[in-house]
Amino acid sequence: MSASHETKLVIITGMSGAGKTVAVQSFEDLGYYCVDNLPPALLPKFLELMKDANNTINKVALVMDLRGREFFDTLFDALDQLTDSVWLEEHILFLDAHDNMLVSRYKETRRQHPLAPSGLPLEGINQERRILGELRGRAQHFIDTTNLKPKELREKIVLKYGETEQKIFSIHTLSFGFKYGMPIDADLVFDVRFLPNPHYVAHLQPLTGLTKDVSDYVFKWSETQRFLEKLLDLLAFMLPQYKKEGKSQLVIAIGCTGGQHRSVALAEHIAKYFSSQYTTHVAHRDIDKRKGH
Repeated sequence: MSASHETKLVIITGMSGAGKTVAVQSFEDLGYYCVDNLPPALLPKFLELMKDANNTINKVALVMDLRGREFFDTLFDALDQLTDSVWLEEHILFLDAHDNMLVSRYKETRRQHPLAPSGLPLEGINQERRILGELRGRAQHFIDTTNLKPKELREKIVLKYGETEQKIFSIHTLSFGFKYGMPIDADLVFDVRFLPNPHYVAHLQPLTGLTKDVSDYVFKWSETQRFLEKLLDLLAFMLPQYKKEGKSQLVIAIGCTGGQHRSVALAEHIAKYFSSQYTTHVAHRDIDKRKGH
């Protein structure tokens, strides 16, 4: 059975003493179902429970830190499983602070660092940074709490994860002609000049890729079909990753020689293909340009 709606999962992690307790309390206030110190080895089983169609919980926040360090090596395998979960919107929030602030907080609370129970806090902090280095690189959102009061940390979390602040991820497909220069605002650029060119077909030359005749010509070739199959598969994988990374929009530029035929037809097709999953826009930068104009 599969979930009937997209579930939001936030994994709260980071340095001990950086504010994870305040963070999880903030997510509780936002209506998230929160679990503190879930061992990473139990994450796959937890995901199965979340995916159950009878489950009504659609916002979950999990705290994972080095208190469960004996399970920590399994966390990356669990995170890889999240990448393939199309029903799940997963986000990693990493909290950190400068070493001197972390030491100060340990002294204030008279706590021992979990990795240095009989040593100095700084020894544990240095060891923890080494262990968490890779996880920090995978995080989509990072908050430095060095100069933040608990209230200010809560405000940052509400601003980022509150429903009223949810961003709409949109895709902009842009056709262009290489002869007029590369678009400076493109995130991804694909060159389709290797495809058969309608420009050399007399009755198609004055038309554009917006017409059925040109579109039919572009898509009738096996080269176009194979390229499109591979491109759409690539984009289907990449787009959720960009969304997860926090981008609000992605510009996909398709270029041919003059920006009138092949690129136009393909940009229209890509926008239509993803329109059921994302907000899509399409523009044709050079469609009206002609040699000598």
